[in-house]
Amino acid sequence: MDALEGRSPFGGLRPGIAGLLESGIVELVNYGRERDGLIPLWVGEGDLPTAPFIRAAANRGLEAGHTFYTYQRGIPALRAAVAGYLTRHYGVPVDMERILITGGGMQAIMLTLQALIDPGDELVLATPVWPNIMQSAEVIGGRLCPVAMTLDPERGWTLDLDRMFDAVGPRCKALFVNSPGNPTGAVLSRDAMLAIRDFARQRGLWIISDEVYGRLFYAGRPHQPAPSFLEIMEPEERLVVVNSFSKNWAMTGWRVGWATAPASLGQIYENLIQYNLSGVAEFMQEAALTAVTDGEADVSALIDRCRAGRDLVCDRLSTMPRVRFAKPDGAFYLFFEVDGEADSRDLAKRLVDTANVGLAPGTAFGPGGQRALRLCFACSEARLDEAMDRLQPVLT
Repeated sequence: MDALEGRSPFGGLRPGIAGLLESGIVELVNYGRERDGLIPLWVGEGDLPTAPFIRAAANRGLEAGHTFYTYQRGIPALRAAVAGYLTRHYGVPVDMERILITGGGMQAIMLTLQALIDPGDELVLATPVWPNIMQSAEVIGGRLCPVAMTLDPERGWTLDLDRMFDAVGPRCKALFVNSPGNPTGAVLSRDAMLAIRDFARQRGLWIISDEVYGRLFYAGRPHQPAPSFLEIMEPEERLVVVNSFSKNWAMTGWRVGWATAPASLGQIYENLIQYNLSGVAEFMQEAALTAVTDGEADVSALIDRCRAGRDLVCDRLSTMPRVRFAKPDGAFYLFFEVDGEADSRDLAKRLVDTANVGLAPGTAFGPGGQRALRLCFACSEARLDEAMDRLQPVLT
């Protein structure tokens, strides 16, 4: 029996599916989730539940009986509100016809890859990167061309654009960009974005830009968003920007996101949404509408909370001589290396066993991350302080 088929009691599975890797993040969560008193900093969410006013909006929708099939592209009020949100924050007009509501940012990525990538087509992307990106390309038979970033304690996690451009071959369809980055917190400059845009235009490539953490930016004016490709590209260019309600509004479990794409692709996305999901539940969309309409104060509070968490974690880890990191400019993660530790998967399991703290292993995030750990600092200062106390004896 083929080695891949041996993973299943059934034959005939596609080799690319039978051979999919388990998420290295989920592996660690499953390893440690039942530990009593464990401090979980391994996944991309904080320790606050969704705000009551957002939950109340979903309850009102349920009580009103909004449990039927609805608009495949998203209810018009939500699409208009998201377009207005982007227009306000990025200073460029975004038409609601460009907005497609999806089952989380992850589905927005998967639908986009389904639309663009044929089996054997190539996707160039910088790593370390969220593992779901890599595996979603594998699901549809695409070929990954990773370009590893490097950690410089002074300059942060840096991407060599020339190396990225050199990785583009004749089968490349798209460049995948994630800024602010998960797991690195790295933020592309406006000049770097312009260079990527110009190269993509020259080669006829699509840009898929994951901007889920765009509001979690610490290097500009207070609450200023990170640079966005929406600011430098035309509405009908080969650009899809992915976003989500998960992070800004503490709605990770709701699975509501959106894609901003050329309006001319609206029917394509509608078809793909229909055949993948048949639309996001209306009462959940009503909660998302309330979040994007009335939740700006909550987003601002989250940014301040994450900035404080970042500063606390960086201050504490800077006293541990084996730890190497650069203070991130965005997102809500610290991606740090530990001298003397060659395998971050083994180290992450050891931290569960000895410190009762859950961190994500860098091995999950592709080339460049093997020696690193990801820590989510979108938590209370008390929880982060306790985690640092527990980590200190192991990482010093």
